[in-house]
Amino acid sequence: MDIIVSFLTVSKETFIIYEIIMLIKKNYFSCLLLTYKITGEIMDGKDSEGILENSPFIAWIHNLSKNQFKYLNNRISEFNLGHEVRYIMMIYDNPNISQDDLVLLSGQSKGNIAKSLRKLEDGGYIEREVNPENRRKYMLKTTSKGNELVPKVRKISKDWEKEVGITEEDNELKIRLREIAINGMRLVEDM
Repeated sequence: MDIIVSFLTVSKETFIIYEIIMLIKKNYFSCLLLTYKITGEIMDGKDSEGILENSPFIAWIHNLSKNQFKYLNNRISEFNLGHEVRYIMMIYDNPNISQDDLVLLSGQSKGNIAKSLRKLEDGGYIEREVNPENRRKYMLKTTSKGNELVPKVRKISKDWEKEVGITEEDNELKIRLREIAINGMRLVEDM
């Protein structure tokens, strides 16, 4: 399976953070919610130092992901897309990807992917074609409408990165996070 690693991203870097989150177990998520609630309420006080130092690394990644997604959704709200925008980006970066490969790459269930793809197809963002090599499978492609959305989403993501202080100097960190995300996907691939 030849898949471009950029499926992890919206702006070639940003959505890697979201993909790492997709691998979190519920106990980390519960810890994150508690951490966020506490740090959000007392962020400026001396009492926050211990909480901030003891927050799990994944909690900060989740925080970045949630805030980036909120920023993105606010700017593309007229398209009525939620997490489906990730699938548009994955399909755009990997033309003719199969639905099964999209399930593997996203870490989502077949049912969730099927529902999202129906929404994207009905909205005119993607199209499915029967794979001539395996007539039981479909190849997914973005339409012109989907192709027009991609640069807008990438620009919004770049704007967000700039606003939060992500720079070209962070390339090593981006590469390392991508490696961690790929390792995480491999770790849970057969679960």
